[in-house]
Amino acid sequence: MIIYPPVPPGSQPPYLHTPYGSTHHRAPRQPLITLPHTLSERTGPVYGHNPIGETDNDLTRHFPEAPQGERIIVAGRVLDEDGRGVPGALVELWQANAAGRYRHARDNHPAPLDPNFLGAGRAVTDDEGGYRFTTIKPGAYPWRNHPNAWRPAHLHFSLFGPALVTRLVTQMYFPNDPLIPLDPVLGGIPDAAARERLVSSFDLAITQPEWALGYRFDIVLRGRRATPFEEPRP
Repeated sequence: MIIYPPVPPGSQPPYLHTPYGSTHHRAPRQPLITLPHTLSERTGPVYGHNPIGETDNDLTRHFPEAPQGERIIVAGRVLDEDGRGVPGALVELWQANAAGRYRHARDNHPAPLDPNFLGAGRAVTDDEGGYRFTTIKPGAYPWRNHPNAWRPAHLHFSLFGPALVTRLVTQMYFPNDPLIPLDPVLGGIPDAAARERLVSSFDLAITQPEWALGYRFDIVLRGRRATPFEEPRP
């Protein structure tokens, strides 16, 4: 039987981070109680009922016409603590459009919705742990956490391993974004080096001439170089 250990203390952002306003409402006020994992959590289904489609990892091809905005390619590897690629992991991506608006009923930011942009995709890592997405660079957006608050451009990533309790969620940022030092979400990670691991790097090898700039974002699951995650790491 596979048992997934709890998160090491201090390895993730705190539940309560004063500059991040919404944590005041959702952070637990009593000591947490660890519940044993059930069979459904230790096993699948992981990928759901729909198979991975040919264009699931290309967010610019979900509609007959291309979405608005700057095309980008985001690629990298999912790695373990020893730098070995993790094959067969489901990588999901979701994001705002080029104007900084999500295709979601709760998003009331008065920026235009793009009828040709769904804002979500998925891919399965190859034998070397590699993944690749083609998408549109998201825009910054206001989020009312504090006066004149804006979230930096970012992508959300979700990863699934062999069981439901292995799900991990994180965010990827873009280099040289002036909003990054002002972002309480990213600032909730105490370790400066860990914060830097959430910033992608421009990669000319990924860039396609006359088509799209490329960014590399490797995701490390465990160890001292682990990527910070939004949810407890098993």
